[in-house]
Amino acid sequence: MARILLIVGGGIAAFKAAEMIRLARRMGHEVTPVLTAGGAHFVTPMTLAALAESPVYTSLWDLKDETEMGHIQLSRAADLVLVCPATADLLAKMAAGIADDLATTLLLATDKPVFAAPAMNVRMWLHEATKANVATLRARGVTVIEPVEGAMACGEYGPGRLPEPAEILSFVLPAGAASGEGDRSAQASGGKASAREAPPSVAVATATPPALRAGEDLSGTHILVTAGPTHEPIDPVRVIANRSSGRQGFDIAAAAAALGARVTLVAGPVALPTPAGVARIDVETADEMLAAVEAALPADAAILVAAVADWKVEASPTKLKKDAGPPELRFAANPDILATLGRHPERPALLVGFAAETDNLLANAAAKRVRKGADWILANDVSGDVMGGASNHLHLVTEAGAEDLGAGSKEALARTLVARLARTLKDR
Repeated sequence: MARILLIVGGGIAAFKAAEMIRLARRMGHEVTPVLTAGGAHFVTPMTLAALAESPVYTSLWDLKDETEMGHIQLSRAADLVLVCPATADLLAKMAAGIADDLATTLLLATDKPVFAAPAMNVRMWLHEATKANVATLRARGVTVIEPVEGAMACGEYGPGRLPEPAEILSFVLPAGAASGEGDRSAQASGGKASAREAPPSVAVATATPPALRAGEDLSGTHILVTAGPTHEPIDPVRVIANRSSGRQGFDIAAAAAALGARVTLVAGPVALPTPAGVARIDVETADEMLAAVEAALPADAAILVAAVADWKVEASPTKLKKDAGPPELRFAANPDILATLGRHPERPALLVGFAAETDNLLANAAAKRVRKGADWILANDVSGDVMGGASNHLHLVTEAGAEDLGAGSKEALARTLVARLARTLKDR
């Protein structure tokens, strides 16, 4: 269970706070609402209190609470703080460190992870002052969830709409908690392995972006990432799987979110926490992964890191008995997700695939790039402990040739790759 301190700002999107509270409570989380003076013009304290089954805090000058330093207690008792909607005014005050009401005082006093979900007029969101404030907050470790495009209440159209409450909760809550799921088990090689570890209490990491160079900003973009293996069932117990840990894909998703992108991560069965600021979709099979990838389109870039099984079999509805002897398995080809996106009507502007090879690394990667219709292929030699290890050695294969990105930790290589991707998208 997570304890969420929800700060409701003064914008028309404040009405979605009611649905946010309802969903979070249904999942078993605790929500303490803080309503700003502006927010109270759009939603009433009574509405939020009834849904949260908690008092709604509105004033810094509640004498009973403040004699007990109530704003300090509120800021420290939560597991995380969510500002939703985060208006341009609230973002500016957060960036400047202003503490002139209960909400901003709590934000200055808290030592817990802070998430902000902006919602405002498109011109306000695109204003240089707002961009600077968002950059400042991200540099301090605040996770700013990108608004989505759509029609505004003011009649204009563009980025600035608040994402739906379920999507926001998927950003701020740990893996499994946002969907109301507990632990789930994945069947692998005849045994059981935990596909996701649900922590006993929330432990949300904040994304701390690297120092940016010119052009290394993904704000306003949607980046789609796949990671991990797929598991193709043989029977209710056994699967066809591979050794992919998902670490490289998860590190890439984290690096893209740290540069301001809206990131959708489609993950196979892995035991990794969801990176901060990333919307995660869990799948098992190649067919499920393809469906999730297509549902996530359009995207500005797709980085397909997942080690998708090439083959599947017609699964037995009952467990195959050893006494019956070796089973006869009839294999069929799985969908080719990279090739499918290469010819898709909503093909991303930059399509990136991975080539895990044990021999003829660059030649095989170059042929794969052409065959699949990808812009880039990241080639890596997996003859060692790469699939499950913490380090990698990548070569970037493009139409212009091959470039050695070097060896290092998967996290460092992810930052290098995503910075390169950001500059390329900006040039295009």
